[in-house]
Amino acid sequence: MPTHSLAETGRSWRRDGFKCIGAEVAEKAMFKRIAVAYNESPEARRALSSAIHLAKTFGAELRTVTIVQGLPAHMDSVASLDGVVTSDRLEAYDKIQSEARDAALREGVQLVPNLLEGDEVDTFVRFLVEYRADLLVIGLHYHSLRISRLWSTVYELAHGAPCSVLGVH
Repeated sequence: MPTHSLAETGRSWRRDGFKCIGAEVAEKAMFKRIAVAYNESPEARRALSSAIHLAKTFGAELRTVTIVQGLPAHMDSVASLDGVVTSDRLEAYDKIQSEARDAALREGVQLVPNLLEGDEVDTFVRFLVEYRADLLVIGLHYHSLRISRLWSTVYELAHGAPCSVLGVH
């Protein structure tokens, strides 16, 4: 289908009235800042894959957000284990963040990992506000016995997010 340029708008249109997609996608992209909830789960990996694809398509910034929760109350009183547990956790978080960065780089996308400590929902929403995210990508769990607990967190996050939310199966 031939296209005709509209000089006054700088847009290209096909004769049938549908807009052509081209270089202007990146500059007028709906999503310029994408955040993805990321941890070691298969759901988070699927969400990351979708977020990488979207970031590449729109030329958007991409950040992963991993929330580190404090130690359980009974562990706080055991000072000798605190450093060991924290060290092991941080090594695990470094590994998954490195894997995420490598996956993005293979697709030509720069990824900035963020490791935040605090309540899952409140900390995440605060990050989304400060980062001015346009889109939050989260992995959705398939049906399981834990669905009510997991859905509660996902629902709270989606409800509190100041941006669009994409749930990925």
